[in-house]
Amino acid sequence: MADEPIAELDGKTPLACARTEAMDRLAPKSEIGLVHTVPEGMAPGSDTANLSVMGYDPKIYYSGRSPLEALSIGVPMKETDIALRCNIVTISEQEDAFEEKTIIDHSSSEISTEDCAVLLEAVKKELQNDTYFFYTGTSYRHCMIWENGKVVPLTPPHDVLGQKIGPYLPQDEMLRSMMKRSYEILVNHPLNLERKKKGMNPANCCWFWGAGTKPMLDSFEEKTGKRGTMISAVDLLKGIAVGAGMKVAEVEGANGGLHTNYEGKMQAAVKALCEEDDDFVYIHVEAPDEMGHQGSYERKVQAIEYLDSRIIGPLCRELEARDVDFRMLVLPDHPTPVRVRTHTADSVPYMLYDSTGERSGGTEYNEKTAAASGILYEKGYQLIDHLFEV
Repeated sequence: MADEPIAELDGKTPLACARTEAMDRLAPKSEIGLVHTVPEGMAPGSDTANLSVMGYDPKIYYSGRSPLEALSIGVPMKETDIALRCNIVTISEQEDAFEEKTIIDHSSSEISTEDCAVLLEAVKKELQNDTYFFYTGTSYRHCMIWENGKVVPLTPPHDVLGQKIGPYLPQDEMLRSMMKRSYEILVNHPLNLERKKKGMNPANCCWFWGAGTKPMLDSFEEKTGKRGTMISAVDLLKGIAVGAGMKVAEVEGANGGLHTNYEGKMQAAVKALCEEDDDFVYIHVEAPDEMGHQGSYERKVQAIEYLDSRIIGPLCRELEARDVDFRMLVLPDHPTPVRVRTHTADSVPYMLYDSTGERSGGTEYNEKTAAASGILYEKGYQLIDHLFEV
């Protein structure tokens, strides 16, 4: 959600420009500040940043992104296994040489899980063997397990949008050849031919990245004394929750895109807090990040407005109607500026609201007011202790 000032928005960020009645109501009664979620020297990503927000120091607990996603989808990892993210992306088709092709879309027009599962099955039939195993995830995000593999440097596809893929292909010859072969399998797949007829980007190449080993997270309840539920469409977040011993709420229609089931996520939070007697829910909304990757400030503003009007506002009203005392912490995990279309490691604004009392807030919640507050949590994993403190 965090971003930079954008000229087309009169020098405002999407968060500052968006119509956010619910957050505007909470801001004057909230503590607003900055938090640094990505430790120095680590790559900015949803993995390291969300571990921080959940109270886990990434320098201690991070073992790679893909192993966390593997946990989410029930992949049985051994100590000697390496998990890799297997995105099915869109690359250009006109060039003859594979290395000369350009990465166009990391999400293949936000492809549905159902369509992508069909394509992954076609890849799996030809490429799966006794060493490499493919598992279906959500939308374009899937997983491959490399038995007795090794952690190798790999480039996230959203970091090189619009660039020729040659310099960013794996140095490992087998991974490189599998990516090239996946393009040959998918480029003329009937489903992709149909997608192109409909004006959608074809999901025509597997892209491997995020290699890592089996993760070991401490129990969230033992660390914090709180029973928690994760509400997200993204396997990475679900995997962190599984590793931390939290419950995972499955919300029908939650897809990680702009038109996800916001209401379903809100209702799942109410159920966990008020009917299942949980202490804590973590509601993750991927849409602002995806719109940042797409380079669309208009859609990013819309995603923030949906977050405000369809989750934050209704959730507050529901808890207030039930006479439930609560604290709400609102923040991005990391910035995804529209200008660069990928993640950055800059600090992000947070807003901490307590329904039982007032804190020293400002008039608005955005990057500018957070920076002006003078409050900065240098170690992002400590912020959750502030949320829970008596």
